[in-house]
Amino acid sequence: MIAALRALSLTAAALALSACVSLLPDAEPSQLYRLEAAIDPAATVAPPAPTFGLVLPSSGFVQAASGDRILTVTGDEVAYIAGARWVAPASELFEEAVERAFDANAGPARLVTRGEMRNAESVLRLDVRRFEVVYDRGQDAAPLVRVRLRATLVNRADRALLDEEVFEAEVRASDNRVSAIIAAFDAGTAQVLTQLVDWSNRVGAPGT
Repeated sequence: MIAALRALSLTAAALALSACVSLLPDAEPSQLYRLEAAIDPAATVAPPAPTFGLVLPSSGFVQAASGDRILTVTGDEVAYIAGARWVAPASELFEEAVERAFDANAGPARLVTRGEMRNAESVLRLDVRRFEVVYDRGQDAAPLVRVRLRATLVNRADRALLDEEVFEAEVRASDNRVSAIIAAFDAGTAQVLTQLVDWSNRVGAPGT
């Protein structure tokens, strides 16, 4: 009797599992996209100078665009691109792009980890205000990708404000296709990060 019940339970579990698996092909998968935003190291070359460390706390990010959906704006209306997502939350992808930009940087500014804060002269705070697709010419035309970043440098020792700046890029997609829009995001983010790294090299050094 016990063996029969066990066999019946296993059969029921197998049927339930097969029923669940059969539902998966009916779901329409979203296409996933990365944010490359590779910068040109030659664009951030600074005069030879002693290196200095910057600590980067968690960045602020406009809430509507911070997740893995791609935000679009048409006039007063906002929406997300159907069937397309970032491979991870946009806020995380942007922060990774910032780290890669400083790694590629030939100037003196260097990001340090929180465990190395004693080696950091300044704190770099970032706030992404815009990260969106703007349909400014109608729904069928190639849209504009807008990336806007506010950066603040603060002396870590005395909390004095060193400088603050807003960097912005607007890149027109080559077509109204998701792949073209992602390419515009890459280009716009790379422009903003190139400006950020160059600014950090110039104003972040101790004594400037």
